[in-house]
Amino acid sequence: MKISELNELSTDELVSKVLTLEKDLFKLKFQHGIRQLENTAKLSLIKKDLARVKTVVQQKINNK
Repeated sequence: MKISELNELSTDELVSKVLTLEKDLFKLKFQHGIRQLENTAKLSLIKKDLARVKTVVQQKINNK
């Protein structure tokens, strides 16, 4: 997910994206804990995407 794509979304869409990414991250952490996660690289990708989305949300809030 690119920042240019995120900048085009509204704040409400970004907040819903944050919630879905947090849910996905929780599920992946749970799967990793019980040794069912095959691709552990997904954890870091979700974390980075979550950080990007939260950064864009903060920027949009501060610019208002």
